[in-house]
Amino acid sequence: MGKFVLTCCSTADLSKEYFERRQIPVIFFHFELDGVSYLDDCGESVPPEELFRRMDAGASTHTSQVSVGEYAEFWRKLLKEGKDVLHVTLSSGISGSCQSAMIAKEDLAKEFPDRKICVVDSLGASSGYGLLVDALADMRDEGKSIDEVYEWAEKNKLRMHHWFFSTDLTYYIRGGRVSKGAGLVGQMLNICPLLNMDNLGRLIPREKIRGKKKVMLRTLEKMKEHAQGGTDYSGKCFMCQSMCQEDAAQLAEMIEKEFPKLNGKVEIYPIGATIGSHTGPGTISIFFWGDERVD
Repeated sequence: MGKFVLTCCSTADLSKEYFERRQIPVIFFHFELDGVSYLDDCGESVPPEELFRRMDAGASTHTSQVSVGEYAEFWRKLLKEGKDVLHVTLSSGISGSCQSAMIAKEDLAKEFPDRKICVVDSLGASSGYGLLVDALADMRDEGKSIDEVYEWAEKNKLRMHHWFFSTDLTYYIRGGRVSKGAGLVGQMLNICPLLNMDNLGRLIPREKIRGKKKVMLRTLEKMKEHAQGGTDYSGKCFMCQSMCQEDAAQLAEMIEKEFPKLNGKVEIYPIGATIGSHTGPGTISIFFWGDERVD
């Protein structure tokens, strides 16, 4: 293992078992459910099924990012052990957590002048951010230095593609991504918006597609269009979903059929509480390595 610690936030939306197996310490975001505060701790406090069931029944949610002080406390334990730290944050395009991490880094530099902290703005979210972390963990395990891994991350992070679609517009309307009028019409017409992350790490609506089957096929087309090597893509594919496991499994099967050289099976994870509080139930996302995102 490389001589540094790779860390990330819970918004990478991977499982507790995954983080433990890959030896990646995680710092948790926060959320409220009907006014009660919880940690976004990989579903330990509130399992995904309970979160989305309650949201579907009308429960209110609110999220908050990791503070400067929390980052400092999280890293201080590792720095005291004589370890350098490479941390990957949720996209600065949708959260201020990267800025908080950078401030904590500068504060700790004075306290630990002989230690190194590198912060990578993933420009990604959910299990796409997680797939970037996965690649960095592989490099760490190969014995790459913290500088080598950091430089690779900065050079390649825009090759991580994120494509999202939702079969329920309720939370897109509540969050202001879709106007109330357009949302009501969209629900009547069974419109499923297709979105992705742009080169600034922002979630951007790209197409309005009528029907779940058609949006799943269009998502598959986007992977064919952008994946490294097209249908010869030999990297990993992660997915995440919120209360639509069967649909996600169906799309995963479609991907595995069209991309026979995939590195393993498609891995499907639940959308975590922070991201899920904004998407609500009915969202599916796919993540893969491809050409560089330019808009």
